[in-house]
Amino acid sequence: MLGTDGRLYDSDFDFDGDGKLNAYEYSVMDDVVFGHEDTETSEVDELEDELSLAGLDATELEYMDADERREALEDAGLDPDAYDFD
Repeated sequence: MLGTDGRLYDSDFDFDGDGKLNAYEYSVMDDVVFGHEDTETSEVDELEDELSLAGLDATELEYMDADERREALEDAGLDPDAYDFD
């Protein structure tokens, strides 16, 4: 439905109940209705997330020598052969 300003309006997104949508409300509506949310994740992001969940920091691991890195990954319960830091 169109609002009084001629823009798309849905009262479900009128969070403050003032009868019009502000920039934040339009942004949320746009993401929900049109799906403009960035859902792509890179392998690097997934790697960093996995390491973070294990309590490790990818940058610190990069600066460790190979034996220290292997031990840190094993101690965190991860397979060191699944990660390539070279």
